[in-house]
Amino acid sequence: MIRQYELVEKVKSYDPDADEDLINRAYVFAMKAHGAQKRASGDPYFSHPVEVAYKLTQYKLDTASIVTALLHDTVEDTEVTLDDIEQTFNKEIRNLVDGVTKLSRLEGKSDNLNQAENFRKLLIAMSEDLRVLLVKLADRLHNMETIKYIKNPEKRQRIARETVEIYAALAERIGMRNIKDDLQDMAFAELYPEARESIVTRLNFLRDAGQAEMDKTLYTIRQKLNEAGLPNAKVYGREKKPFSIWKKMESKNTDFEQLSDIIAFRIVVDSVAECYQALGVIHAEWHIIPGKFKDYISTPKSNGYQSLHTSVLGPGQQRVEIQIRTNDMDEIAEYGLAAHWAYKQSHTSESAVRDGKQFRWIRELLDILDKSSNPEEFLENTKLEMYHDQVFCFSPKGDILAFPRGATPVDFAYAVHSGVGDTCVGAKINGRIVPLRTKLKNGDQIEIITSKTQTPSPSWERFVVTGKAKSEIRKFIRTQQRNEYITLGRAVLAKTFKQEGHELNEKMIEPHLPQFNKKSVDDLLAEVGEGLLSRQQVMEIVIGEKKSSNQSSVGTMLSNLSNPFRKKKASGSAPMPIKGLIPGMAIHFAGCCHPIPGDRIVGIVTTGKGITIHTLECETLENYSDAPERWIDVAWERDQSDASHIGRLRAHISHEPAALATVTNVIAKEMGNISNFKIINRSIDFFEILIDIEVRDVRHLNNIIANLRSKEVVQSVERYQT
Repeated sequence: MIRQYELVEKVKSYDPDADEDLINRAYVFAMKAHGAQKRASGDPYFSHPVEVAYKLTQYKLDTASIVTALLHDTVEDTEVTLDDIEQTFNKEIRNLVDGVTKLSRLEGKSDNLNQAENFRKLLIAMSEDLRVLLVKLADRLHNMETIKYIKNPEKRQRIARETVEIYAALAERIGMRNIKDDLQDMAFAELYPEARESIVTRLNFLRDAGQAEMDKTLYTIRQKLNEAGLPNAKVYGREKKPFSIWKKMESKNTDFEQLSDIIAFRIVVDSVAECYQALGVIHAEWHIIPGKFKDYISTPKSNGYQSLHTSVLGPGQQRVEIQIRTNDMDEIAEYGLAAHWAYKQSHTSESAVRDGKQFRWIRELLDILDKSSNPEEFLENTKLEMYHDQVFCFSPKGDILAFPRGATPVDFAYAVHSGVGDTCVGAKINGRIVPLRTKLKNGDQIEIITSKTQTPSPSWERFVVTGKAKSEIRKFIRTQQRNEYITLGRAVLAKTFKQEGHELNEKMIEPHLPQFNKKSVDDLLAEVGEGLLSRQQVMEIVIGEKKSSNQSSVGTMLSNLSNPFRKKKASGSAPMPIKGLIPGMAIHFAGCCHPIPGDRIVGIVTTGKGITIHTLECETLENYSDAPERWIDVAWERDQSDASHIGRLRAHISHEPAALATVTNVIAKEMGNISNFKIINRSIDFFEILIDIEVRDVRHLNNIIANLRSKEVVQSVERYQT
C-alpha cells in the first residue's frame, strides 16, 4: 500500500504548490473512517482509496482531486456525512465527494434502475466539475483490477458490462485512451475469457513470427524520414488491445488475419507541417490502400484527438497502418483531458477546464436527461450518444458536426436544434434531395428543409441513431399520446356522467384528486383514456352513486369498444413482437434473410399469404421495388427479452479433430441453441456449414459470431442470406 509520505512526495513532484497539509489530513481522516474494514481480497479497505489517489497522480491532477480520491468512499461506506467532510475540509471537497458518491440503494428497485439513477447523478455532478469523472474512472480502474476477488459471478459480469458500456465510453469521450483500453480489456477478460485467451494466443504468435518484419518496417520508415529532413521524428510500433481486435472483428464482419491494424506504427514529429511532410514520405514509398486515409488534424474528433491515419501496402505487401501526429497531439491522445489539467493553467482556464458544460457532448447528455421520461430510458439514450464510430458532416455555413456511423439527416437536424428536428420535412445532401432515412457519409454537406406545420413522425425513431434524436422523438410521441388519452378520457367520462343525469364539470373532480393520487385533472383523464382507471370508480367517488351491475357491465363493454389505446391480453399465445402490422393478417418471417430483433425490417404484403417480414438489406426486396404499395413500415417491439428467433450463420471450419466441438461449445457458452446444422461443402482442408441458432437479438448473434471468429479452427463466419 502507498504510504502517506510517498503520496505527498508524488504530488509535490509535479505540483510544488500542492497543499501538503490538506492531503495529510485527508489520508489520516480516511484511514480512521474505514478503520478495520476489509475488501473482498482481504486487504484493508483503506488500500483502495489510496490506490485510486495514486492513479490520479500519474495524470498530475490537483490537490482537491487527490483529496477527493482519498475520501470518495467515506460517505458511502462509513458513518461519515457530507457535513463532516465540509467541516473538516471545505465546500469544494464536499461537492466533489458528493458527486462521486453513489446514491443509496433503493429497496425493491432493479439493478438497471439503480445503475440508471447513479449514472444520472454522476452526469449532473461531472457537468459541474469534470474532476468528479476523473476520480470515478480511477475508482473503477482499481475495482476492475481486483474484480477477481468477488465470489458472485453474476455480480462480476454486471460490473464488467457496466464498465464497458459506461465508464470506458466516458474515458474515450474525454480522450483518456490508456484508461479506456485498460477498462475494456479487463472487462473483456471477465465477459468473454475464452475469446480473449484465443486472441492473446494469436497475438503472441503474430508477435513472435513477425518481429523481424516489424523491425525492418521501423528501420525503413526511420531511414526515409531521415532522408526527407525529419531526423527528429520518433517512430515506434503499437499493438492493438484484444478487446479492440474483437470489436473490429465483430463490427467489420472480418477475420483476425484480415485486420490491417493489429500492429500499427506511430510517427511523432514537432509540427503540423512535418505531419503532412511525413505523410508524403510514406505515400511516396508505399501504395496507399483506398478509403483508409483519415485526417483528424483538420477535423479533430469530439474528444480533441488529432492525428493522420493511413494504411499502406508495406514490406512484403503486408497491410500496415501508420498514425502521424505532433508531440502535443500524442500527449492529448494518451492523457486526454488530463493533458491540459488545471494546475498548468491560469485561473480563468482552470475553471473552464473543470466546467463540464463547455463540452458539447455533456450538454447533449443533459438535454437528453431533460427529455427522458424515466432513468432507464435516459441510460439507454446516453449509451447511444457515447458510442461514436464517427462521420463528419458540414452545415451549409461550413460548421463541422460529428455523428455516429449510420446517422441520418434527422439526426443532423436534431443536432442543430430540437426545433429544426421537430419541423424537418426533407433534406438535401450535397445539393440533392434525399430520403430522411439516408445514411450520412464523411464530408457530406447537409441542408435541412423545414415547415412550421410539420411534427415529428413516430417512424423516425426506427432509423435515427443518436440519443438526442431518439429522446426528442419519444418525448413528442409521449406528449401526443397523452393528449389523445386526455381527450378520450374526457369524452368517456362526459358520456358516463350524462347517462347518470349529471353534467361533467372538471371543477367537481378537483377536490377528489388526492383519493386517486393524482396531481391534476388531466392526469386523471389520461388514466381513464388509457384504460388504467375505470369510469365507474370515478363516478362512485365524485358523484357518490354506484351504478347497477347491468349498467356497469355495459359501460365496461362500451369503454373497451371506444378505447383504441387499451391493450388487449393475449389469449393462448404470445403477442406478435412487431409493431405496425395490419390487424388480422397472417405474418411470416422470411427464410431468405432470417430477420431477428435489432435488424431494420420491412413487411411485404403477399396475396393469400399475409405479410412476410424481411430485413431492409435483403436482396429479395429488389423483386418488389416496382410495387411500393405492398411495403408495410414495421419495427420490432422494444421488449424482446423472453422471445427467441432464428439467426443463420455460414462458416468455413478447418477439417481437423474437435473443430465442430469447438464451434458448438462456443455457441452453447453464449447461450445460443442450435436448431439446425448442415454441411454444404467439403474439401481436404475445410468444410462449409450452415447453422441455425436460436438467439434473443442481433447483439446476441453478433457476440456468438465474434467469439467464433476468435477460434483458430474457424476460418470465416458470417450471417447468411440466400
